[in-house]
Amino acid sequence: MTDGPLHLTKIAFGAKSYADIEKWFENRPRLAVNTRYCPKRVDEMEGGSLFWIHEHAIVARSPIMGFEQQDNGRWFINLEPRLIRVQSRPKRAHQGWRYLKDADAPPDLPEGEDGGDVLPGKLLGKLSKLGLV
Repeated sequence: MTDGPLHLTKIAFGAKSYADIEKWFENRPRLAVNTRYCPKRVDEMEGGSLFWIHEHAIVARSPIMGFEQQDNGRWFINLEPRLIRVQSRPKRAHQGWRYLKDADAPPDLPEGEDGGDVLPGKLLGKLSKLGLV
């Protein structure tokens, strides 16, 4: 039995709203995240995604296509140029990226379902602790 792919989480730095994140993906044949180091567990990420965090909540994901070293020694995390909404889940802010096990990854929203307004992560976390979401 497999545990599924390993994923990454990353803050959608600079995005003031979910619409800002969507604009990053508009009309892009390629999207790459620039990072200093290649993840040590890169072999476990085949079929994985980069999950985007906005306002202390995971809100979407982009499938990872691969990793590419740049001439300057830094790395690109190459992503499919699409954004897939997921069921919002609280996630504390962090610098850089972090690993996310497949079992802990939020599921995609059903086809055609709009996530609506995303609750602020802190509020989402409190409601989740109370069992209300």
